[in-house]
Amino acid sequence: MKAAIAVLGIAAAAFGLPAAAQSTDTGFYVGASIGQSKLKDVCSGCDDKDTAWRFLGGYQLNRNFSAELGYTNLGEYSGTKVNAWELVGVGLFPINNQFGIYGKLGGQHSEAKSGVSETGNGLTYGAGLQFDLSRNLGLRGEWQRYDKIAGISDLKSDVLSVGAIWHFR
Repeated sequence: MKAAIAVLGIAAAAFGLPAAAQSTDTGFYVGASIGQSKLKDVCSGCDDKDTAWRFLGGYQLNRNFSAELGYTNLGEYSGTKVNAWELVGVGLFPINNQFGIYGKLGGQHSEAKSGVSETGNGLTYGAGLQFDLSRNLGLRGEWQRYDKIAGISDLKSDVLSVGAIWHFR
């Protein structure tokens, strides 16, 4: 019985490989988004919200996974400009051919500038929805958290944004 299961598994994998190799769900993409960032655990009474925007580039390895490199301007707070570079893995769960949900996890290198520049590394993670209008154009709505901004353990930012991505297929 175990041999029959092993043979069945090997046969399924052998027939599945050509289909996976012909998948058009791979390739490079670029994108941009805009939204609102909110710094957490900032002094009370301080301005803690501003406009955030992001540019990103990525490579989709298969239908369910891609890697992205992005730059995010998190805004300006009481004269301090905050930005971050990020490298994240994105896991996509397609609901149907056009709609899916995704999660992202990775690292970020952020900077806070107010005359003096402070930098540091931290974690970034998020979740969102993606709707593909066509084979190449997709729309996203997402939430993303940046922890340890500029290396400050208590400083974090939440970003709610909408954006678009363009796949080069």
